[in-house]
Amino acid sequence: MDIPAAPTVRENPNFELLYWIGCAGSYDRRAQRVARAMVRLLNAAGVNFAILGSEEKCTGDSARRLGDEFLFQELATANIATLAKYGVRKIVAHCPHCLNALLRDYPAFGGHYEVVHHTQLLADLLASGRLKLASPAPGAATASVTYHDPCYLARVNRIHAAPREVLQAALNGTGAGPLREMARREERTSCCGAGGGRMWMEEPPAQRVSTQRAREALGTGAGTVAVGCPFCLTQMTDGVAANGSEARVLDVAEILAERLPANPASGSPAVATANAAGPAVASA
Repeated sequence: MDIPAAPTVRENPNFELLYWIGCAGSYDRRAQRVARAMVRLLNAAGVNFAILGSEEKCTGDSARRLGDEFLFQELATANIATLAKYGVRKIVAHCPHCLNALLRDYPAFGGHYEVVHHTQLLADLLASGRLKLASPAPGAATASVTYHDPCYLARVNRIHAAPREVLQAALNGTGAGPLREMARREERTSCCGAGGGRMWMEEPPAQRVSTQRAREALGTGAGTVAVGCPFCLTQMTDGVAANGSEARVLDVAEILAERLPANPASGSPAVATANAAGPAVASA
């Protein structure tokens, strides 16, 4: 498998942006595909970025939400020390839980950074012309799309315009039409069922919040459910399957990456993190 280059902070000490891969992007094979897509997009746009690789630890978000404050603070202080060592000031994260911890929880322990969600960065790269998309193939059919707003992104951090801007850019000219919006969206979104530590609880499939939320998404008639969070990716994938649907569930970055030129100058379509169990973002 081709792996797109993602230099570590040691390999690219003059980086301008740190890409925070997160636990899901490192260890979950499905979420690794999101990281691959994101690295491919960053390379295509010529972004000067780096990753921490094996020096990145869990942000501690789940530990704090589940009540293990000691573990959270242990992880947070270790990460803050690592970020200080490399002079990190700006971070992009594709996980809203990581984003929220870095942006809202870490300042209390001395960690102050500019933190953006990957959809915010992608929207800026598209608007500035740095990220260029290929024209849709003549006659190519693209499934209609609905977008599920993650709680930590839309409710907590009020980020909901950027994902839609990116998705619409990806859909333009494909014949898919505008987004098919759910009734509960943006800051009034409905949880996928993973928030507050519920990701780690077990419930009968029919009673899962993810099953109910996926039913809402499928009710729009969309053939693709877009998400902006690895927790939502897992939950909505399970929910769509529980509803007996074959609709695709994709991260916004994956949908956008499908519109990149076939052979972007910057590299290949794949990501491995140094601390991943399998290939996700390879160091340069």
